[in-house]
Amino acid sequence: MRLSKISLAVLLLVPVAMPLLAKEPKYEQAHQLTPEQAALVQRAIAREKILIQNIQKRTPLVETYIQDTRPDQKLYQIPVADTYMLSRVDFGKGFFDKTYNGRSNPADKKGFFKSSLASIAGLSKALGLDSKFTYNPLGFTQMMFLDPYGFDQNRYVFNYVRREFLGSVRTWVFDVHPKEAKTGLFYGRVWIEDQDANIVRFNGTFTPPSNEDSSKYYFHFDSWRMNVQPDLWLPVAVYVEESQRSESSKSVGLKAQTHFWGYSLRLPTRESENVNISVQDAEDKSQDSQDVSPLQASRQWVTQAEDNVIDRLVQAGLVAPLTQDGFEQKVLDQIVTNLIVPNNLAFTSPVHCRVLLTDTVEATTVGNTILLSKGLIDTMPLHEATIASVISVELAHIALGHHIDTRYAFNDRLLFPDESTFQRINMYHTDHDNEEAVKTAMTYLQASMYKDEMPKAGLYWSQLADRGKVLKALNSARLGDSLLRPDGTPWMTQLAHSAPKINWDDLTQVPAQPLGSWLKTDPWDDRVHQLNAKVYAPMNARDKMPLEVTPLYFRLQRYSATDTAQPGTDPNGAAPAPAQNAPVPAPGQAAPAGGGQQQAAPTGPAPAPQAQ
Repeated sequence: MRLSKISLAVLLLVPVAMPLLAKEPKYEQAHQLTPEQAALVQRAIAREKILIQNIQKRTPLVETYIQDTRPDQKLYQIPVADTYMLSRVDFGKGFFDKTYNGRSNPADKKGFFKSSLASIAGLSKALGLDSKFTYNPLGFTQMMFLDPYGFDQNRYVFNYVRREFLGSVRTWVFDVHPKEAKTGLFYGRVWIEDQDANIVRFNGTFTPPSNEDSSKYYFHFDSWRMNVQPDLWLPVAVYVEESQRSESSKSVGLKAQTHFWGYSLRLPTRESENVNISVQDAEDKSQDSQDVSPLQASRQWVTQAEDNVIDRLVQAGLVAPLTQDGFEQKVLDQIVTNLIVPNNLAFTSPVHCRVLLTDTVEATTVGNTILLSKGLIDTMPLHEATIASVISVELAHIALGHHIDTRYAFNDRLLFPDESTFQRINMYHTDHDNEEAVKTAMTYLQASMYKDEMPKAGLYWSQLADRGKVLKALNSARLGDSLLRPDGTPWMTQLAHSAPKINWDDLTQVPAQPLGSWLKTDPWDDRVHQLNAKVYAPMNARDKMPLEVTPLYFRLQRYSATDTAQPGTDPNGAAPAPAQNAPVPAPGQAAPAGGGQQQAAPTGPAPAPQAQ
C-alpha cells in the first residue's frame, strides 16, 4: 500500500543536503532471519499500513517545542534560544496543518490560518539553517512514521537484535536500513510488540550514516506509540536531539519534543468554518428562590460566559476534560481551599482549577475557573507553596472582579475554527490588573499556611526570570498571562526577592524542574493524569535541568478497558497512584466533593527524595 494523499504542505521540516552522497554506507553483514522473525516482520509491515489508515481518520493536535543548546562546562548543555509551535493536522488530506495562531499579530491580513510555508520558513530560521540546503517536506510530523510510502522488505533490510521489554510490553528489536543509500529513507532501530506485531518505537534518522558530520543536516529522533484503544496503537511523542550542528567551537545543538493528542476530537468541519458547540452533562444551577437580584444576575452572566468558553476550549483540545477525583480536584482545588479559608473569601460559587494542555508557562482565569498550563505545572518544583504562589494571583484576579469579557455569554461568538482560538478568545489581564492582583496575592499568602515557605516558592519565580531571557517562547502566553512582565522580571517580584540566590552547587535547591515532570496527557481523550514515577534527588548540577527539554521514555502497557473505566486511572492500564513527593491531601482531609472550598487542610509534608 502506498500513501497517495500526502501533501507537500506540512508543519515542520528536516533539512537534507541537495546532492546525493556518492559513497555507499557500510553495514554489517545481514543475517538471515529465522522463519519466526521473518513472519513477525511481515506482520509488522502489514500493521504499519493499517496504522496509516487509522491516522488518516484523525485530526490530532501536534505541539513541538525546540530548544537550541550550547555546551557548558558545569551543566553540560544549556538552552540559548527556543521555538514553539502548535497545530492541528488533517491527515485525511495528507500532511496539511492548520496552525494555532497567537494573538501577537492581530494585524495579519492573511486570515486565521498561517500557511505551512510560513511555518517552514520560521522553523528554518530558528534552527539557523541557511538557504544553500533544500529540505525534506515531511519534517517533524514524518517522524510519526517509518516510511509512509513503502516500508517493506523490498525496500529495507532487517537484522534481528534481541528481545526487550518496554514497560510490560515484550518486543522484538530489529536494526533497519534501506537497500539503497538514499536520503529521506529510514535508518535506525525498531521495536515490534510480540502480540499483534505493532511497531511501538523506532529511533534513527532519514539519512545514510556516511560520516560523523551528517547530523549538521539531518536530525536524529526517537518516536513512540501507545496502545490508546483496543487494537489501536497511535503515535504519542517524538524526541529529537543533536549535540551540535557545525564544527564551530560555538556550535549550537538541538533538543525538541513533539507531542500528539486529541485523537478522539470530533473532525472539524471542512466546508464551513463554524463549529457547533455542545454542552454535556449540563446541570440545573437555578436556586430555590423565585427572584434574582441584579448582582446575582451579573454574576450568573459571567458564569454563563465562563461555561461557554471552557466548553469551547475543551472541544478545541486546549483544556483537559475534568477527571472525577483527578489531579485538578485532589491537588489544585485543595490548594485553592487552603488559600480561601484563612482569608475569609466568600465566593457565591466554588472556585475550581483546570489544566491548559500546552507546554507554554502561563495562567489565567475564566470566571471562577483558574487555568494553569501543563507546562507551568510540570516545571514547578515538588513544593506545594510554589503552586500556591501562582494560584494566589489568579484567586486575586477573581476576587478583584477581573473577569472574562462577558460577550462570550453569547455562544455564537464562539463559532469559529479551532485554530483561531488564541485570536478569538482573550483571557489575558492588563498590566494594571496584574499589578493589583500580585499585591493582593501577597496578602493571601501571608495569611495562609504557606507564609513560612515563601522563600522556597520565590526560587521558581527567580528561575523563570533567569532563563526567561533565552526561553522567550516558553514564557510567551498563548491564551492567558505570562508569569513574567514584558521586561522579563517576574510579576511576583517581592516573592522572588525573598528567595535565596540560585546556587547550582546546592543539590538541595531545585528551583524548577524539566518539562514533563508532573503530568501526562492521554492522547486519546485529552485527560491529564499525575505521573506515577519515583523522584530522585539530583547527584550533581547537571541533574537539575530547570525548564529544559529532556529525552522521553515510556513504560508501555496494553490498553485495558477495565482499568480506564475507573476514575483517575492511567489510560494505558497503570494502577492509579500519586507521584512520589507530589502534594496530595493528607489522610482524612481530601478536597470537598465538587471542589467546594470549606476548610483549609494541609496536603501533607512531601517525603524526602530518594538518592539514586
